[in-house]
Amino acid sequence: MMESRYKNTSDNADVVLYSKAVLMRNLAHTPFPMRMNNDAKRAVVKKVFACIKNSPLAQEFDLINTSDISKAKALSYAEKDLISDSFAKENSSFLLSKNEDVSIMINDDDHIRISSFSAGQNPLYAYNKANDIDDILIDGLPIAYSDKYGFLTSSPYNLGTGLNVSIVLHLPALAQRNVIPKLSTTVSKLGFVLSEMYDGGAGDFYILTNTVTLGITEKSAIDNLNSVCNQIVLQERKLRDSLKENAECEDKIYRTLGILKLARKLSVDEFLNSISLVRLGISLGYFDYSYKLIGDMMYNLFDATLVESSKSDLTQSMCETLRAQIVREKLV
Repeated sequence: MMESRYKNTSDNADVVLYSKAVLMRNLAHTPFPMRMNNDAKRAVVKKVFACIKNSPLAQEFDLINTSDISKAKALSYAEKDLISDSFAKENSSFLLSKNEDVSIMINDDDHIRISSFSAGQNPLYAYNKANDIDDILIDGLPIAYSDKYGFLTSSPYNLGTGLNVSIVLHLPALAQRNVIPKLSTTVSKLGFVLSEMYDGGAGDFYILTNTVTLGITEKSAIDNLNSVCNQIVLQERKLRDSLKENAECEDKIYRTLGILKLARKLSVDEFLNSISLVRLGISLGYFDYSYKLIGDMMYNLFDATLVESSKSDLTQSMCETLRAQIVREKLV
């Protein structure tokens, strides 16, 4: 499974979790999905699937219909950011690579949405994987393109490259100093958005994403993303250095690890907020756990994924108990 997303050995592993590239494409002379009936949508699925099956990547992808899998399985894919929440709840189809590092949603907002992931701060690698698939689709299908506007998308905000590149960041020090609102305003002026990864900002994990897709090359978008990311990493580290001299912060981090090692129930928010502090403790030199261990738990311990992996109809309370048990076992 996609634990490789968290095999982060980059220089910025203390702050950066992973990178993601999304390419949005549409078929020419075909209404956008929101205007299509079910027969037309099925026709698009067949065309996209046939294009991939007739390519060198045929053995790397499986076609998954959400109507053919359990609700928990579909929601688990959404928890892992392989499909959207709304997509998981509909009768939908998507292509998924064997190691879950690339997914292709068919008939979401756009006919084709390629999502590719890479460990660490490497959006170029994620983009190159998505671009390889894009080349196959462009060769085999009539993709909507304008000499004036570039790739045509359902949202005018994505016209041009049709590319969104993102980097997931862990920013507990900036969050504690309440710097995030000001930082969000600053990056927005540079053509980026800094958004909470989880509802309510649980765990202080954030996603940095480009918003400019028209009149810019893919390379420029990626270079600009890396540049802004590097500046945020420097700011986060500077504030973390000041935390090393803070006895109260050190005590809180160690106490949190103690709770995780003993807790018998953990809600999702408590898990994220606690594991965030442990991850901060790793960067400050308090613990010798790996960042990959933390990432793997984040990838596998949400409710629907626990239900799917246990093959049982777990209640929310049972999920909280199982989550705590697994965390205790991982943090020995």
